[in-house]
Amino acid sequence: MNKKFFPQKPDVNPTIYGYTELSSEYKGLIKVGYTERSVSERMKEHYPTKGPENVEKYEVLLEEPSMRNDGTHFKDYDVHKALIQRGFENVGGEWYKIGIDELKSVILSVREGTTFELTRNNDFKLRPEQKEAIRKTSAYFKNYRSQESKIPHFLWNCKMRFGKTFTTYKLAQEMSWRKILVLTFKPAVENSWKNDLCSHIDFKGWKFISRVGNTYEDIDKSKPFVCFASFQDFLGKNEMGGIKLKNEWAHLVNWDCIVLDEYHYGAWRETAKELFESEDLGDLKEDNLNEMKNWNENEVPLTTEGFLYLSGTPFRAIESGEFIEEQIFNWTYSDEQEAKENWKGDNNPYESLPRMVMMTYQLPESITHITDKGEFDEFDLNVFFSSTGEYENSRFKYENEVQKWLNLLRGTEFETIYDNLKLGRSKPVLPFSDTRLLKVLNHTFWFLPSVSSCYAMKNLLEQPQNVFFQDYKIMVVAGKKVGVGVKALELARKGMGYNPLNSKSITLSCGKLTTGVTVKPWNGLFMLRNTKSPETYFQTAFRVQSPWTVSSSNNDSPNQEEILKKECYVFDFSPNRALKLITDYSCRLNFNESNPESKVNEFIKFLPILCFDGSSMRKINSQEVLDFAALGTSGSQLAKKFESARLVHVDDETLKKLMANQQAMNALMKIEGFRNLNTDIEKIINKSQKIKKAKRESPDDPKNKKKEISQEQKEQRSLRKKIQEKLQKFATRIPVFMYLTDYRERTLKDVITQLEPDLFKRVTGLYVDDFELLISIGLFKSSLMNSAVFSFKRYEDASLSYSGFTKHEASEVGLYDTVISSEEFKGKEIK
Repeated sequence: MNKKFFPQKPDVNPTIYGYTELSSEYKGLIKVGYTERSVSERMKEHYPTKGPENVEKYEVLLEEPSMRNDGTHFKDYDVHKALIQRGFENVGGEWYKIGIDELKSVILSVREGTTFELTRNNDFKLRPEQKEAIRKTSAYFKNYRSQESKIPHFLWNCKMRFGKTFTTYKLAQEMSWRKILVLTFKPAVENSWKNDLCSHIDFKGWKFISRVGNTYEDIDKSKPFVCFASFQDFLGKNEMGGIKLKNEWAHLVNWDCIVLDEYHYGAWRETAKELFESEDLGDLKEDNLNEMKNWNENEVPLTTEGFLYLSGTPFRAIESGEFIEEQIFNWTYSDEQEAKENWKGDNNPYESLPRMVMMTYQLPESITHITDKGEFDEFDLNVFFSSTGEYENSRFKYENEVQKWLNLLRGTEFETIYDNLKLGRSKPVLPFSDTRLLKVLNHTFWFLPSVSSCYAMKNLLEQPQNVFFQDYKIMVVAGKKVGVGVKALELARKGMGYNPLNSKSITLSCGKLTTGVTVKPWNGLFMLRNTKSPETYFQTAFRVQSPWTVSSSNNDSPNQEEILKKECYVFDFSPNRALKLITDYSCRLNFNESNPESKVNEFIKFLPILCFDGSSMRKINSQEVLDFAALGTSGSQLAKKFESARLVHVDDETLKKLMANQQAMNALMKIEGFRNLNTDIEKIINKSQKIKKAKRESPDDPKNKKKEISQEQKEQRSLRKKIQEKLQKFATRIPVFMYLTDYRERTLKDVITQLEPDLFKRVTGLYVDDFELLISIGLFKSSLMNSAVFSFKRYEDASLSYSGFTKHEASEVGLYDTVISSEEFKGKEIK
């Protein structure tokens, strides 16, 4: 008989197996695979090379048959899909962060064909403003639908961290919606939409479908569901210009509501293009941008009962008239923080929402000199952080200067970098130097100009001289290598380890993770690129305002939460740019107020701005913000340039020269307040010599000698400061003189000494010869005087132009002892 009639059953044994590697890096991780042969044979393929005798490289933790009782079988990718649906973290390839008992449970569910959801352990409630959004929106939809034939649409103009996903789902329940389609321009926001639906007890029974999870075919259609998809995918065309085959089902569903998340990308094509291109040209398809540009509710090939638009920065959509007042619900950062401040009683629902603090730094010429001025009259961040090479081979073009900037963050070489910072001026609060910030900036987000610059920064941070930053996990979340959407988000979270409280990380990006994502441990943002609009700036900045809390261990209050992040920080090294965008953002944010100063004042009341101008750091007010926005400086900061101790020299050598020149001494003593100058200088110099001598000698009684030296130093500093302050008062008279004189093309020094000496005498009390003598001794520093004069004339010009007065149209502009061209004057600022 022909043996082919009775072929033997092949010796196969479909098996799902799990193993781990026996090294500390793989603790808590299991690789899930499939084989039809024995697991031992399959493992030999994984590890073809034997290790030393009696030393194992791996341990097989689980072997489970993958057959079902109906004769079908399942494979490892079915288990992988179930693991992702259940919320277990995929750490790369077929590796998952999961325990052996949990894995067995998942395999059993796949074998039996049962479904499951994420653990529903969230039970938070709606905040008052979320309830108001639902009330206003539902009322509009119900009334509109009953009166009009056109499909209604509504806009939530709500700041980041408003809770748009949760509130949308609660609106759906209020409206009895059962089929919701969420379209987004940023796929990374999927994580938020899925977590809120699948982890909150209020949405039990709801299903979530997406490209990487359950599909439409997988779910029970009788139950309510949410479909999450990218705008580009669902409305993009196939090669023939038609609907993509895999998405045809969505065009057959009559959706209760289509939600457009992160809508500012659709209404804001050029900026969307900018962010795509900064990532990688391969991530950008022109037809996607055309879809964004050409979005039209009346022409979209999907059917729905209504549209809900969500955005934290929908300014262009509002200004274009796309939405009228009755179709908008507004909730701003100022609204949120005011509600937090004014809450009465316990259980403040806003308490965990951190306040933002902006910290801006005027960088010195030693760092910024290598770039041309950017569009904001500041040094060009994109040029400064420009790089060559690709990916791991990237290097900064100006690596030495970027290294100086890194040193500045640490506070090292501060006096060298700011070489004009004299006479005991304290350092500003620096991100990785001040202990108060060091305790909270464990995890920060650095926003850079390009993929290459992100890799260049990682390479520089890991060089030996930057040993401080080697305590931080440096993660590049940029370019095609890291993927898009949820994959990029997983990479950032993974780098923080199992316990972000005990780890440190720096996330480097140039476009990914800048909108719609939540990374709770981020506490600081470094804005290291030029941006063209407040939309980009603040969408990115608000990434760090995510609340971060842990459950309290207090048995008396088990539901109480410990707030881990009470404040968050934005660090900006281009002050003019930052403050111009603050002005633009706050003025466009408040539609009910017409006074710009009131708008800015309301915003910075809850987002304080600390500004370091090169000599001191302080909080600035709304008028100063507006001055910066219009003029590149503020009136009070301009005044401070002439009040600065940096303008005058009162070190021992200069004072000796002064005391040795009787004519100079007589000149100064003509000015009010300098009557006892000779005696004061003698005391300072004598005390200096006494202190030096005491330090050189070996004292018999070190304790008493040290006390004596300390007392002498204290008296010396007091006298020196008194002379310094008197000279500063004289310097403050110079802008009065400049205001009164009409000479612009000549240097101030020439105007004083040659053109208007009598006016100078009346204003300052000094004859020209006396002033020249004081200059020659070195009491005033000409380079800083040039900077102060430059700032004054820029400020004056801007105010005159604003009033329509253009008398000073000159080809050259005189500073203190230097003349520059009109083009230079308009194009850059002297530091």
